[in-house]
Amino acid sequence: MLKYPAPARSNINRQHVQRQDTNDAGTQHIRLSQVISALSYVLDMTEGQPTGHAVRSCIIGMRIASEIGLSTDKLSALFYALLLKDSGCSSNAGRVCSLFGADDLTVKRNFKTVDWSRLSDSLRYAARNVSPQSSPMQRALRMLALAFEGQKAARELVHIRCERGEQIARMLDLPEETARAIRLLDEHWDGRGHPEGLKGKEIPLLSRVLCLAQTVEVFFTTYGLSAAFDMLEERRGTWFDPALVDAFLPLRADRALWDQLKYDDLQEQIVRLEPEDRILMADDARVDRIAEAFAKIVDAKSPWTYLHSQRVAEIAVGIGEIFSLSRDELRRLRRAALLHDIGKLGVSNLVLDKPGPLTDQERDEMKGHAEKTGEILSRVRCFSEIADLAASHHERLDGTGYNKGLKGEEIPTSARILTVADIYDALTSDRPYRRASTHEEALAIMRKDIGTAICRRAFTGLELYLRKSRNRIH
Repeated sequence: MLKYPAPARSNINRQHVQRQDTNDAGTQHIRLSQVISALSYVLDMTEGQPTGHAVRSCIIGMRIASEIGLSTDKLSALFYALLLKDSGCSSNAGRVCSLFGADDLTVKRNFKTVDWSRLSDSLRYAARNVSPQSSPMQRALRMLALAFEGQKAARELVHIRCERGEQIARMLDLPEETARAIRLLDEHWDGRGHPEGLKGKEIPLLSRVLCLAQTVEVFFTTYGLSAAFDMLEERRGTWFDPALVDAFLPLRADRALWDQLKYDDLQEQIVRLEPEDRILMADDARVDRIAEAFAKIVDAKSPWTYLHSQRVAEIAVGIGEIFSLSRDELRRLRRAALLHDIGKLGVSNLVLDKPGPLTDQERDEMKGHAEKTGEILSRVRCFSEIADLAASHHERLDGTGYNKGLKGEEIPTSARILTVADIYDALTSDRPYRRASTHEEALAIMRKDIGTAICRRAFTGLELYLRKSRNRIH
């Protein structure tokens, strides 16, 4: 049976966890679970869930596994599936926003508590969430369009999300069972789930555990213990495997488990849940793949940012090579470029995809993504050293940028390179409020900001890199 940790003490906080991590030297000594559990907090944000949703789901899911005596190899696959179950959630955010005419984060948060396999519950949910700021006529028209889309739209949204989550698991070289568990986590025991409509034991056991664990967590966190167990009994045999429900019901009396879930920071406990003989480590190559995987998660948030982070990374590294940066400096620059917009996962698609000018409030929300990027990356030991760099891509030489208002020499060379790479790719890509600029137009726009917004040397490096790239193509 899985050894289950005692509940955390209330004085175990984030500083304690970070201090403990810092004592280990070198990327090669980082456990993959430390990296993924820390990054799971950004997936919670993207799914509109309270901080810690994924790690709490992991604790619940691993406890279910303990109760049913899951084998060690399956425990490892389940562990990472629980932490990464929402890794595909950004990919349907734009579609959710378009369908509902509402903030995707709110729509997704509310969706977690609905029995969407019931038509009456789905209609009530839609009525509460469709176009909340629109006129009654506009809301009625959107409700009609949503009703017409019906189950087809629901299946599409789940398919997009689960397929991307499956891809992310494979990018990280996790077990095939992990990838498949994530793909099928929204299947239901009665065959009315998505994306494949599997029924009963056709659904992989790990997917059945994922579905139960995440739903229990949402109800426990939102409504309390009694509501979570009432939901379990009500959905036994429809959403959930009856045998799993029966194995879990006795845990209602386990106060240690439910008290543990109330603590703010559970990363230390999560790391201890990984099977000791299946511990995965994160060397430099794997950390690079994690950065690449989360860049894909970031860019999937909006249809207007497809491959943006990857292109910024390519441009930034190209400029860095012209500057003769060291191998380590180039690696840090590439990781920072891949993850520079990770804070946008917490920004509503109503703002990201807005075709017109932003209001002051929307502009503040958009500008806040840089600070969020720094906060997110500072939580992750292997990315903490690039947190400030990644968060500085909107700083300006004259001090009028954000998020810290750095000025002149306060902005390091790597940050100046990242800034010009980001600006160039943004200008040469379509956005909801303007068409893409040509190569020449983009450079002309940027030249006007040399010395005030952007560094002349970094801009020259950009021109040299682009010239080399264009020569290679032609």
